[in-house]
Amino acid sequence: MEAMAVLDTIGVGDLVLLDPLTEDTLMQNLEKRFQHKEIYTYIGNVVISVNPYQPLPIYSEKTVEEYKSCNFFAVKPHIYAIADDAYRSLKEQDKDQCVLITGESGAGKTEASKLVMSYLAAVCGKGEQVNCVKEQLLQSNPVLEAFGNAKTIRNDNSSRFGKYMDIEFDFKGDPLGGVINNYLLEKSRVVHHVRGERNFHIFYQLLAGGSDQLLSQLKLERNCSLYGYLNREAPSLQGVDDAANFRAVQDAMRAIGFSPSEVTAVLEVTAVVLKLGNVQLGEQFQASGAEACGIRDDKVVWEICQLIQLSETVLEQALCSRTVEAHQEKVVTTLTISQGYYVRDALAKNIYNRLFNWLVSRINESIKVKTNEQKKVMGVLDIYGFEIFQNNSFEQFIINYCNEKLQQIFILLTLKEEQEEYIREGITWTPVDFFDNSIICDLIEDSKGGILAMLDEECLRPGEVNEATFLNKLNHVFEKHKHYESRVTQNAKHIMDASLPANCFRIHHYAGKVTYNVAGFIEKNNDLLFRDLSQAMWKAKHVLLHSLFPEGDLQKASLKRPPTTGSQFKASVATLMKNLYSKNPNYIRCIKPNDTKEPAVFTDALVRAQVRYLGLLENVRVRRAGYAYRQLYNPCLERYKMLCRETWPRWKGNARDGVQSLFSSLPIDPKELAYGHTKIFIRTPRTLFDLEDRRHRRVEELAAVIQATFRAWKCRKNYQQIRKSQILISSWFRGHVQKKKYTKIKMAALLIQAYIRGWKSRRLLWELKEQKKCTHAATIISAYWRGYQTRKGYKKYFRSGASECITNFIYRRLVQKFLLGLKNSLPSMTVTDHAWPPAPYQFLTVTNKELKNIFHHWRCKKYRDQLPPQKKEALQDKLCASELFRGKKSLYLKSLPQPFQGEYLGLKENPKYRKLQTTADGKLVMADSVRKVNRADGKASPRIFLLTKSHIILADPKVAQPKTVITLSDIDSVSVSSYADGFFVLHIRESSTAGTKGDFLLISDHLIELVTRLHQTLLEATKQKLKLQVADEFLVKFKQSSITVKVVETAEKQGAAPICRKKGSRRMEVLVH
Repeated sequence: MEAMAVLDTIGVGDLVLLDPLTEDTLMQNLEKRFQHKEIYTYIGNVVISVNPYQPLPIYSEKTVEEYKSCNFFAVKPHIYAIADDAYRSLKEQDKDQCVLITGESGAGKTEASKLVMSYLAAVCGKGEQVNCVKEQLLQSNPVLEAFGNAKTIRNDNSSRFGKYMDIEFDFKGDPLGGVINNYLLEKSRVVHHVRGERNFHIFYQLLAGGSDQLLSQLKLERNCSLYGYLNREAPSLQGVDDAANFRAVQDAMRAIGFSPSEVTAVLEVTAVVLKLGNVQLGEQFQASGAEACGIRDDKVVWEICQLIQLSETVLEQALCSRTVEAHQEKVVTTLTISQGYYVRDALAKNIYNRLFNWLVSRINESIKVKTNEQKKVMGVLDIYGFEIFQNNSFEQFIINYCNEKLQQIFILLTLKEEQEEYIREGITWTPVDFFDNSIICDLIEDSKGGILAMLDEECLRPGEVNEATFLNKLNHVFEKHKHYESRVTQNAKHIMDASLPANCFRIHHYAGKVTYNVAGFIEKNNDLLFRDLSQAMWKAKHVLLHSLFPEGDLQKASLKRPPTTGSQFKASVATLMKNLYSKNPNYIRCIKPNDTKEPAVFTDALVRAQVRYLGLLENVRVRRAGYAYRQLYNPCLERYKMLCRETWPRWKGNARDGVQSLFSSLPIDPKELAYGHTKIFIRTPRTLFDLEDRRHRRVEELAAVIQATFRAWKCRKNYQQIRKSQILISSWFRGHVQKKKYTKIKMAALLIQAYIRGWKSRRLLWELKEQKKCTHAATIISAYWRGYQTRKGYKKYFRSGASECITNFIYRRLVQKFLLGLKNSLPSMTVTDHAWPPAPYQFLTVTNKELKNIFHHWRCKKYRDQLPPQKKEALQDKLCASELFRGKKSLYLKSLPQPFQGEYLGLKENPKYRKLQTTADGKLVMADSVRKVNRADGKASPRIFLLTKSHIILADPKVAQPKTVITLSDIDSVSVSSYADGFFVLHIRESSTAGTKGDFLLISDHLIELVTRLHQTLLEATKQKLKLQVADEFLVKFKQSSITVKVVETAEKQGAAPICRKKGSRRMEVLVH
C-alpha cells in the first residue's frame, strides 16, 4: 500500500511529513535515521543520501528485484526507487529523464551515479548486443575515474571534474549507447597538490601496475618519490590496490574499444606529463647580461623527446624562450627561471587537460548510438557540490556559480511540477513565496554587467592588468548590490568586518556567504598557452600528441584570442541548463556525515552546513507550501477504510465517494482536505499523523476482535477435531479387535489344513518310492538275465583274436578322434608361432611331435613360396651365414638385423672407381673397404676389397689401382676368431702364384657377409665348400716362415678396430673387445 513504507520506518521517511518543520527537527530526523543505517530519506520525489562510509547489504540482486517496477512510496526510501521511477517514466510515458546528483566532495556522488548505472543495467533488457552496450557504458567509469579522480583531504576518490552522461534507449527500454560531457577538469592538480592529497590516480596506477617492460618503454621508474609532480612522495591509499586498478583500467579500455596502439599512446602522453615535472631549469645570462634560463638536466628532455619523437632543440627552445609578433616582425625573447617553470607547468596542464578531453571524445565515439531509430534519453549528472573553503579561488567561484544555476532550475522545476499536479487534479493553485536566486545568477553571468563578463574585459584590456584593477571595477559596478560586498563597499556603509580581507569580495549565495580571493583570477581565466609550445607539440611525430594541438599548424595558425575559461564554462552551463530543462528531473542530494570518513559518526555542524548549501529546508517548504501530502483514492481508502462503518470492511461504490464518506465521518476540518480528480490532498502533516494514530488504535481494536474470533474458531476446531478423532479411534479399535480374532481363527484353520496336506503328500511319496524301487530291481534282473542268455547262445561263435581286434578298433577310434580334434586346433600360419596342442594320450606323444615338425616344415615352405626372388635370395644368404657362424662366433648375433648389401663403395656413382669397375667386368659379387695388417709391424692400412665370381682383388683406395689379384681356386681356407670382431686370415695355397707372398691378414666391418659371399662364390666356381676355421689361435704363413696369431679379448676400448701387435718374430697378438 502507498505511504506504508514512508510512514512505517525509523523517524520520518519523507521530510515533507516532518512536523514541526525546522532545521533542528530536520537534522534530528536525518541523524536518527543515519544511526539506524537508514541512509536514504525523501523530500517528495527527491532522495537525500548520507554517505555511510561502510558497505551495507542493501544493494543485492534481491533488492534490485524488490524495487523493480515498484511504486515510489510503497517501499523504503532507496536510490533504486528514484532510478526505477525515472526508468519507468522514460519507458512507459515516453518522457526524457535526467538524474541530478549533487553534493560536496566525499558525499558519495560518484558512488551514487554508479548505483544508478548498475540498477539501469540490471533492469533493462538482455541480449548479446544489449549486454555489449551496457558493458561499454559501465566500463567508461573506471577509465574516467583513473584520469579524472584523485585523493583529497575530504575524499579518497574525489571527482575532479563534472560529468553529464546521456544514456539513449530504444522503444523497448534497451540501451543503445550514450554521450558523455565533462566540465572543468581541475588541471592545476597536475602540477600542484597539497601534502596529504594525491595527484590523479592514473599516475600512481601506472607506476604500481605497469610491467617492467612497459615502464622501460615509457622511460619510467616504479618509485613515486622520483617525480616532482607527485610531490616526490609515495602516498598509498588504505584498502586501494593501484596495481589491480591499473589492470582494471586496461581491461575497461579494451572493453570500450580502444586499440592496443591507442592504449599505448595514452600511456605515453601520461608519462610525458609525469616527466615534465622533472625538467629542471638553471640560471643563465645572455651576452647583454640579461637573465635567461636553460635546461639543467638534458637526460629528462631527451627521454621526453624520445617518447613524443621530437627534436630536443625544438622542445628546449619552446620551454626557455618565447616568440612575440609585433608589426609583422617576430622577436624571440628569453624567459627567466620563474617564467620557464610557469611555461613548463602550463604545458603539462594543457597536455593532460587535452588528453582527458580526447579520452571523453574517444569513449563517446565507442558508445555513441549507431542507428537512426527514435530514441529516449536519460541523463545522469554527477557534478561538484557547493564549496566554501578557508581560501576560495577562481575554481570555487565557477563551481558555486554552477550550483546556483542548478538550484535555480531545481526550485523552478519543483514549483512547475507542483503547479502542474494541482492543475491536473483541479485544485486551486496558491502562489508560493520562495527565495529566487536569479539575482545571484545575473550578478555572475550577466553578459553586460556580470562578474564573468567584467573578468573577460579585464583579461582583454590593453595595458597593465592585475587582480587589483579587476576588484576595483567590481567594487564600482556592484557598489549597491545587496548580494555583493567587499572591504570598499563595507567602508562606504561604515561597516567594520575584519573577516573580509582587502583583496577579496564576498557573494551572498543561496547557501550562504562565500568570500573569494581574487589572486589568480585573471591568470586562471586566461589559461593561455604560448604559441611556441603549441607549435612544438604540433611538430612531434607522436600521433596522439600531434592531434591534441591543432592550433600549432603554421598553415592554419590564427591570431584570434582563444575564449577564456569563464566564458567556456558559462557556455557549457547554459547548454547543460537547456538540456536539463528539456527533461524530467530526478534529484539525488548527497551529504557527507563527517570529515574523518568513519562509519556511524554524524557531525552536526558539518551536516547542517551541507543542508543549508543544498537548500533542503527551502525544498521542503516549497514542496509543502500548499498541501503537504497527496495520495490516490484507492490506496487511501484501502489504508483508512477501517475508520468508518460505512467503508468497513468493503466499500461498494467508487473510491472517491468512499474517501469523501470516510473523511466526512471523522472530526477533520474541511479546510485541511481537497478532493482532486484522482487524489486526496491533505494540507498539514499533523492531520496525516492524526489519521495514522486513529488507524493505529483502530487496528489494535480490530486485532483484538480478530484474535478473539480466531481463538474461538481455533477452540471449536480443536474440539471438533478431538471428537472426530475419538470416534475414529473407537471404530479403528473395534475393527482391530475383530480382525485380530478372525486372524487367529484363520491361522488355526490354515495350520490344520497344512498338517493334513503334508501327511497325505508324505504317504503318497512313500508309495511312489516303493513302486520305483520294485520297477528298478525288476529291470536290472531282466537285463542280467537277457545278457546271460545272449552270451550263452553266441559263445560258440567267438574267435580267439577278438580281444586284439577290439583293441585295434579302440586305438583307431582314438587316433581318428585325435586327428579330427587336431584339425580344428591347428596353430596360425605365422612361422614364428611355436604353439602346438599337446597329445591327449601318452601313446600319441611321438606321433604328435612328428606331426608338429611336418606342419612347421610345410608352413615354412608356404611362407617361402610367397616370398619374392630378391627376398628369397637375401634369406638364402642369411641361411648360409647361419650354417657357417651360428653358435661359433659372437659377431653373428649382431649381424642378424643388418641386411646384406654387397656393394658398399658406390662404384657406379664414383668416377674414381671406374677402372676398378672395368676390372670387375660385370662379375662383381661384393665391394667393401677393409684394412690389411702389415706382417712386419702389425699396423693396418686401408684397402678396397673386390670379390668377383673368379677373383679377389685388393686395391689401393688412393689411386684406385689393383695391387693384388687372387684367384678363387688359390684360396685354401679362412680363419676367424670366436669374438665379435672383424679380423680374419685369408690362407693361400703354397703352390699358387699368390702363395709366394703368404697369407693375408685383413679386418672388415662386414665380416659375416664377406665370408658368407666368399663361401657361396667359391662353391659356385669350384664346386668346393670354403674351409672355415673358428679359433682364437691359428698358424699364419708368411713368405719364408710361419707365425702364430692369437686373438685376445680385452675390456678396454682402444680404438674402433682390432689392434695387432707383434710379439717377437714368431708370434702376433690381436686385441679385440
